[in-house]
Amino acid sequence: MIQSNGHLNGGLNVHGRAAVKSLVSPLPLGRFLPALYQEDDFAQRWTSGLDDVLAPIFSSLDNFDAYLDPGLTPADFLDWLATWMGLVADETWSLERRRAFVSTASDLYRMRGTARGLAAHVQIFSGGEVEIVEHGGAAWSATNGAPLPGSSGFDIVVRVRVGDPSTVDAAKVGALVAAAKPAHLTHRIDVVSSAPPPRARRAASAPAGTPPPPAKQEPPPEDGDTPPAPVDG
Repeated sequence: MIQSNGHLNGGLNVHGRAAVKSLVSPLPLGRFLPALYQEDDFAQRWTSGLDDVLAPIFSSLDNFDAYLDPGLTPADFLDWLATWMGLVADETWSLERRRAFVSTASDLYRMRGTARGLAAHVQIFSGGEVEIVEHGGAAWSATNGAPLPGSSGFDIVVRVRVGDPSTVDAAKVGALVAAAKPAHLTHRIDVVSSAPPPRARRAASAPAGTPPPPAKQEPPPEDGDTPPAPVDG
């Protein structure tokens, strides 16, 4: 069985693979018969039927390296490759994200337990920009009793910035962080929007040459009220 892009005689299975019509075997059996049978038309036609059965097997063996490449392997074989690394990809991920996840598995394990590795793992899972806020630190000093770097506390904050926070399952991110972080640390997940906050709209300025608005008119005095007379200087 090899990869096919279309239905052929209704033989396409649920994995998207089917026997390719008229696939030629690279090793015809008739070629290996004794010379007497190589010149016999019936023997050649009879063995050609077996060539049709063996052709997909030879094709799979010749392209076996492609099945081991996360960028080329079929989707169901990709999940199989993930089990080699002890990975379980989310079934809701796109095929491209799952391929990237399996392709970088060895690098992720090499950085496992570090802030860089945790950020890379969460970035593949969420597809957003990841920031790790931690309180630890490392430094050296020639002075005995020098203050320790960092600050107290054993908690980390994993901040994920995405266009739409509702597309990220914070509970799944939290489970992923819990499995990848050092065991003695506590964590908090913050999923925030990466879009800039909306700005207040400014009033449009009047173009040059526009006359000023009319002055506000005072209401006329009511009956019985006499406006004060002007005082002569």
